[in-house]
Amino acid sequence: MSSMLSSALRNLPVSSAWAAGAFARSFSCSSQFQAAAQPKTKKTLGKTGVKNVVVVEGVRIPFLQSGTSGLLTRTSVPRDVVDYIVYGTVIQEVKTSNVAREAALGAGFSDKTPAHTVTMACISSNQAMTTGVGMIAAGQCDVVVAGGVELMSDVPIRHSRKMRKTMLTLNRAKTLGQKLSLISKIRPDYFAPELPAVAEFSTSETMGHSDSGAQLCQDEYALRSHSLAKKAQDEGLLQDVVPFKVPGKDTVTKDNGIRPSSLEQMGKLKPAFVKPYGTVTAANSSFLTDGASAMLIMSEEKALAMGYKPKAYLRDFVYVSQDPKDQLLLGPTYATPKVLEKAGLTLSDIDVFEFHEAFAGQILANLKAMDSDWFAQNYMGRKSKVGAPPLDKFNTWGGSLSLGHPFGATGCRLVITAAHRLKKEGGQYGLVAACAAGGQGHAMIVELYPQ
Repeated sequence: MSSMLSSALRNLPVSSAWAAGAFARSFSCSSQFQAAAQPKTKKTLGKTGVKNVVVVEGVRIPFLQSGTSGLLTRTSVPRDVVDYIVYGTVIQEVKTSNVAREAALGAGFSDKTPAHTVTMACISSNQAMTTGVGMIAAGQCDVVVAGGVELMSDVPIRHSRKMRKTMLTLNRAKTLGQKLSLISKIRPDYFAPELPAVAEFSTSETMGHSDSGAQLCQDEYALRSHSLAKKAQDEGLLQDVVPFKVPGKDTVTKDNGIRPSSLEQMGKLKPAFVKPYGTVTAANSSFLTDGASAMLIMSEEKALAMGYKPKAYLRDFVYVSQDPKDQLLLGPTYATPKVLEKAGLTLSDIDVFEFHEAFAGQILANLKAMDSDWFAQNYMGRKSKVGAPPLDKFNTWGGSLSLGHPFGATGCRLVITAAHRLKKEGGQYGLVAACAAGGQGHAMIVELYPQ
């Protein structure tokens, strides 16, 4: 897992001098978007007395279906200018519980550069980013590397509780007789492993049990995600993806979960969670994914002083939480109106929407709830609905259903995709939102940096 993070870290730009050299060769997003439309003129969201925080660059290694290709790539990174490193992950490897620190050392950063790891389910890298934003805004740092990582192909698998207890007791046994006595009590069921479960501790339900909507509608949305992702991939729009070479194996250059199918084929798949009559299937769910992402964020003054041209401002953000049993995946519904109010914007001001797609049904449920006065009044304590984002602005380069969802890394993908779309489509404001386990959620406003 730490090597995956090191791969993403090494692909961040290192200094303005590299802009014409290695960086331009390996990650020249600006050249891809020279024909971008000019954004509409709107007010900027800068606040008096508050430091502007900007995204200088964001990269990710290709998101891969777990159990497929490995992950490694190498370039350079500015070791001497980074003040702090913070990363998100969900399923932690016990040997590298602070994976941010291990990855930083593996990537060649100075051992004097502090690093810590956060975990907040599917919004872990969102938390990493906003932690960096807070540190910069408070004047504690000027340059922060933030991101996330998940390795679903090699998750920690534990012995059963009975076996763990026996092994710990055996370790304390002093005589041969005591050890033999403990060993004699081991039974076959002790050897049954405990597999990690993507389930709610408080309710024992997995996200897939939040079954909602007709299967045909879910499949239609999932097909839309895969089709748009394939189109974006073919047109070279997914510029945050960095190829990497696995020693002794293939060079991986693109996400490998994008697979447009047909409604007929998708409809043949059996329910994955609620059986036999559930509507959530493998076709309309995000798949288990390996991946890592990294973003270089700075104070605007520092970025300009170093000769960088930022991509976007990171503006207002909110975190929300609600009942994990009945409203597990509705984080975007609760977070969207709050972040809009905080920024002084309305839904119509937003040019680009990037929402995390855990399941097609989750997206459809959020869109329905956001467009419901009844839900706003009875569940959210609001006078009226915020409204549903128009689909022509919504996840138009695909989403987690098609690109993949490495739990700890998706948030950075959402933000850098929003920044790239704003430049390509001539917009000014993007809204990023995501749900997370525990009934939590996040939303952030991204503002295009003036061209």
